[in-house]
Amino acid sequence: MRQTARLRAGLLVPVIGMVAAAAAAVLPAHAAAAGCSVNYSISSQWSGGFGANVTVTNLGDPINGWTLTWTYGGGQQVTQAWNASVTQSGAQVTARNAGYNGAIATNASVSFGFNGSWTGSNPVPSTFTLNGTTCTGGVTNPSTNPPTNPPTDPPTNPPTGSLPTSFRWNSSGVLVGPKNDGRQIAGIKDPSVVYHNGRYHVFASTAKSEGYNLVYLNFTDWSQANNATFHYLDQAPLGTGYRAAPQVFYFAPHRLWYLVYQTGNASYSTNPDISNPNGWTAPRHFYSDMPQIIRDNIGNGYWVDMWVICDSANCHLFSSDDNGHLYRSQTSVANFPNGMNQPVITMQDADRNRLFEAANVYKVAGQNQYLLIHEAIGSDGRRWFRSWTAPAIAGPWQALADTESNPFARANNVNFPAGAWTRDISHGEMIRDQVDQTLTISPCNMRYAYQGMDPNAGGDYNSLPWRLGLLTQTNSTC
Repeated sequence: MRQTARLRAGLLVPVIGMVAAAAAAVLPAHAAAAGCSVNYSISSQWSGGFGANVTVTNLGDPINGWTLTWTYGGGQQVTQAWNASVTQSGAQVTARNAGYNGAIATNASVSFGFNGSWTGSNPVPSTFTLNGTTCTGGVTNPSTNPPTNPPTDPPTNPPTGSLPTSFRWNSSGVLVGPKNDGRQIAGIKDPSVVYHNGRYHVFASTAKSEGYNLVYLNFTDWSQANNATFHYLDQAPLGTGYRAAPQVFYFAPHRLWYLVYQTGNASYSTNPDISNPNGWTAPRHFYSDMPQIIRDNIGNGYWVDMWVICDSANCHLFSSDDNGHLYRSQTSVANFPNGMNQPVITMQDADRNRLFEAANVYKVAGQNQYLLIHEAIGSDGRRWFRSWTAPAIAGPWQALADTESNPFARANNVNFPAGAWTRDISHGEMIRDQVDQTLTISPCNMRYAYQGMDPNAGGDYNSLPWRLGLLTQTNSTC
C-alpha cells in the first residue's frame, strides 16, 4: 500500500488507509465467525514525529479482549499511546485493549491513538491482524462456509508407506529453460511447485548477470512445461529488484497464497488467486533486518533460501547462510506472518560445503515424522542433497541418507533414461500431497522438481545455464 498521507499547500492532509481481513481455519461447526477492518490515519506529522489514530471494526461474532498487530516498513517507532497498551519489537507493533474497551460487539468499533517517531519516510502499514485474523474487510462463518480444500496430486488418500533408508530416482530430460524473448535470461532455477485446480503452478528464479527476479508458469502436464507462457513477476506489484528462491503455499487460516522469497531479507507476498500473476502484493519482510545471530555466523557467505512450514500450533521459518548453518525462527499460526522470533541455529557443519543452502522441510503423510533435505557441494564440486528426519519441525534431526555414497539425491543415485544432461542435482521442491502450510508429502513414489545444468558449463554463477528437470523415485516402499 502506498503512503496515504499527502502534503498539500504545506500542510499534511491525512487520508484514511483501510486494511481488512477475514480468516478461516478448518474449525469445528460451532467456531465463531471472524472478520475485521482497520482504519489507520496519520492525524499529524512533523520533523521526526507523527501522531496516528487507529479504529478497529469487528465484523465477526462479538469478542471480549483484543490484540491488534502490524509491521512497520519504514523504521517507525511508537513512543506514546492512549486507549490501548502498545508495545513494539523491531518492526512489529502489538496493541492490546485497555481494561475498559476489551469488548467489541458485531459491527462495533474501538479506537486508540499514539505518537511515534520516523526518519526518511512514514508509510502506512499494509496489513493488520486482530486476534489472529488478518483484516481484509470480509467475514467468514466456519460453520456455513468452511474453506475449500484445494485439489491435490496425488489423491487426498495416497497409499501409506515409509521413507526408505536409501533412495533411487529416474530423471526427466530438460523440462523448462529460458525463452528467446529478449530478456537475456541465462538460467531458470529454484523451482517451487503446487498442483491446484488441475494444473501445476511453478514459480522459479530468473537468473542473469544483472541479477535475479521471479517467473510464474502453469500447465496441466510436465510434457507441456517448456511451452507454458512465462509471466515475469517484475511486471506485477511484487516489483523489480532482487527477488529469488521462491516458495509457494496456501495458508488456509487466511485463505491466501503466500510466496516466500529472498530480497536481501526474508520476504513474502500474498495473493488470493495463485493463477493471477498480477495479484501478488509488494514485498513484506519477516524481520526488520538481518538477525544478529546470522550476522555473527555468516562469515563470507550469503543469507539465502527462506522456507516456511507450519504444524498445528506454530509456523517455522528456515534459512541458510552458505557457511554451514541452518537457522530456524517461529511464530504462532494465529500470529503468522508476524512475530517471528530471533532465529536459532538448528543445524551446523564445520565444512560449509556439506551444509550449504536450499533447505526443504516436509511433513511425511501418515507418519509422525518430518523430512529435511539440504543442498551440499560434493567432493567433485557438484551439487547434491543430504537428508534427515525428526518427530517435530524443531527437531532433533537424525541422519537418513546424508553421505555422497548414500545421498538423498545425487548424480550417482539418479538414472537418466534420456541421457545424462546434468551432474548437479540442485535447489528445487517436492511435489506435495497438500498445497497448504503443512507441506505434506507422500513417502510413496516421490517426485522432486530440481535445477540442473550442462556438465561442461562454467563461468560466473549468475550466468550459469540452469534448467529445470523432474526426479521420480523408483524404490518406493509402498
